[in-house]
Amino acid sequence: MKTSIAALLAALAVALGAFGAHALKARLPPDLLAVWTTASQYHLVHAVALVALASGRKAPGRSWNVLLAGIVLFAGSLYLLALTGIRGLGAITPIGGVLLVAGWILLSREAWISRSRTESGA
Repeated sequence: MKTSIAALLAALAVALGAFGAHALKARLPPDLLAVWTTASQYHLVHAVALVALASGRKAPGRSWNVLLAGIVLFAGSLYLLALTGIRGLGAITPIGGVLLVAGWILLSREAWISRSRTESGA
């Protein structure tokens, strides 16, 4: 199920990136188009990470959920900011960014613990 969700998120990132590059290019000012581009890039990179996590040998840990929340808050707030021009939405973006960083740190911790257990035979 998580692989399907992650793959759909990746497809959505590609579609939204293309939408921004084509449909929004003439409609958004350059600064908001750059915001859209940043959202779609981070969205895609982290969706691919979710696919990799969900497709692994072991069930993804909490890092998967934290990264997912980071995508929604980071990219989602930027998409909304670009579409609406409401600058206050930018206040949500750092929360998403912190979740993305936390997700990667948590993934590192999960990998470390998994490796330690494997090496100790546990």
